Amino acid sequence: MTSVQGTHLDLPTPDGVADAYLAHPDDGRPHPGVLLYMDVFGLRPSLEEAAGRLAGHGYTVLVPNVMYRAGRAPLVDLPGFIDPAERPEIIERLLPLAQALTPDLAMRDAGAYLDWLAASPLVADGPIGAAGYCMGGVLAVRTAAAHSDRIGAAAAFHAGRLVTEAEDSPHRLVGRSRAELYFGHADQDRSMPADQIAVLERTLEAAGVPYRSELYEGAQHGYTQSDTAAYNAEADQRHWRSLLELFERRL
Repeated sequence: MTSVQGTHLDLPTPDGVADAYLAHPDDGRPHPGVLLYMDVFGLRPSLEEAAGRLAGHGYTVLVPNVMYRAGRAPLVDLPGFIDPAERPEIIERLLPLAQALTPDLAMRDAGAYLDWLAASPLVADGPIGAAGYCMGGVLAVRTAAAHSDRIGAAAAFHAGRLVTEAEDSPHRLVGRSRAELYFGHADQDRSMPADQIAVLERTLEAAGVPYRSELYEGAQHGYTQSDTAAYNAEADQRHWRSLLELFERRL
């Protein structure tokens, strides 16, 4: 692991300015870029720590507040340990903000984030990686499809509703991607049950997309998030191994 530098910054987008966190090796050299998408709880210290950990393996990692239209992060007063069962009002306030981020808005923003990475002297030429958690996993998949010329690898961890009836359901878009895709499903996730995982995998196979789809047994939705009640240390370590292997192969 190399030493890492972290910085808060503001990114211009077509619709305003997104606050973000950037982590990169502290050597002044360009490294492969990664767009790291947040979960619904947003940009906060635990995600900054994750970005720093990834940067320590040799990546320049950008974590935008994708719900910037509603304000700067944090959008709600978050406790140090998030237990939605004890604080249901947190989800009640954040969910409408997440739902307001339509696929069109999110992919317009993604273009701005990728443009920023491409212009940064801290980012090496070549494919960009995308990864995300919960809603961020969906955004990573959509970004790989919408910006297929830029994304070389994309990973989604405990992403829900990857299979819906909508015409622009994420699973219907995977054939547009040129990236290798990785899915780490929680087996205790009502937002991505076994039948939907099967549909996703059949779609990936039919599209000829390089992918891995794995079930994390005993894991709940949110298993990677160390500051939440859903955290599962064993599953989190597995997620790190899978993510680093993917990026090492493709970036």
